[in-house]
Amino acid sequence: MADAAIIDGKARAAELSASISVTTAALVDEKSIKPGLTVVIVGEDPASQVYVRNKKRTAEACGFNSMQHTLPAESSQDEILALIHLLNDDASVHGILVQLPLPDHLDERVITQAISPAKDVDGFHFQNIGMLTAGHVDEAFVPCTPAGCMLMIEDQLGKDLSGLNAVIIGRSNIVGKPMASLLLQANATVTICHSRTKDLPAVARSADILVAAVGRPKMVKGDWIKPGAVVIDVGINRIQVEVDGETKNRLVGDVDFDEAKEVAAAITPVPGGVGPMTIALLMLNTLRSAERTGG
Repeated sequence: MADAAIIDGKARAAELSASISVTTAALVDEKSIKPGLTVVIVGEDPASQVYVRNKKRTAEACGFNSMQHTLPAESSQDEILALIHLLNDDASVHGILVQLPLPDHLDERVITQAISPAKDVDGFHFQNIGMLTAGHVDEAFVPCTPAGCMLMIEDQLGKDLSGLNAVIIGRSNIVGKPMASLLLQANATVTICHSRTKDLPAVARSADILVAAVGRPKMVKGDWIKPGAVVIDVGINRIQVEVDGETKNRLVGDVDFDEAKEVAAAITPVPGGVGPMTIALLMLNTLRSAERTGG
C-alpha cells in the first residue's frame, strides 16, 4: 500500500485566510466595518506568547484590527472581568479571546463565560456549546480546532459522512466533545474514547476517521489504524531527541506518524497540520461576528 496522502494544513489555512482577506476588504468598502480581534493574555507563558504573535500576524494579514491586552500574571480576577466587560461593550471589537492557560489563582470558567456569546470567537461560552450540541452549527461559534479538523475531513471525504465510523481519542471540552457534535451533524457514527476506555487499540481500529486529541506523544501506533482511514492528529507535544549527539526539542503529535502513514489513506502532520487551521478558523469566526453586526 502506498504511503498516506499528507494533509497540508498550512496550505489549506493560507487558502482560507486569502478568502477571508477578500471578504474583509469588501466588508470595509461596503459597510465600513473592519473586523476587530482582541486578545487578552495574562502573564508571560512562552508558548502563549508564540500563539498570540501568530494570531496577531494572521489577523493583520487578513485586514483586521488586531489588539492585545497584556496583563501581569498577578492580575486579580476582578481586573480581568472589568476589562472583558469593557470589550463586550466596545462596538469596534468583534472577537474577544482570552489566551489559555491562565495563572492558577484565576477561575478559567468564570473568565471565559464572562465573554459575550456574540464575541466568543473561541466557541467556549456555554451558549455557543449548547447551540453546537443541539445541531445549530450555523448560529454557533464552533471551537476553532474541531472546526478546522472538520474542514480537512470534508476535503478528504465530502460533507456527508453517512456510513462512516469516527473515533475520537480524548473527551476535552475544547476538542473531543465539539468534534463529536460536528461529526454527528455530518451523519458519521461517533465513538468518544478516553483513559477509561476498554481495549482502546481495538476501538481505534474500527475508525474510518480517527481523531487523536489526548496530549500523549506518539501514543497511537500504526497497528491501531484501520487501513485506508483518515487520521487527524490534534496533539502538539514537545519532546527531546538526540540529533548528532545533541539534545534538541522536537514537536510530535499524539500519533506515531511514521508508522501511521504506512496504513492510513490520509494523515495530518505535526507541525503543519491542525495548528495553522485553528488560527484560520479563529479569523473566520471573527469575520462572521463582524458580518453579523453589519446586519
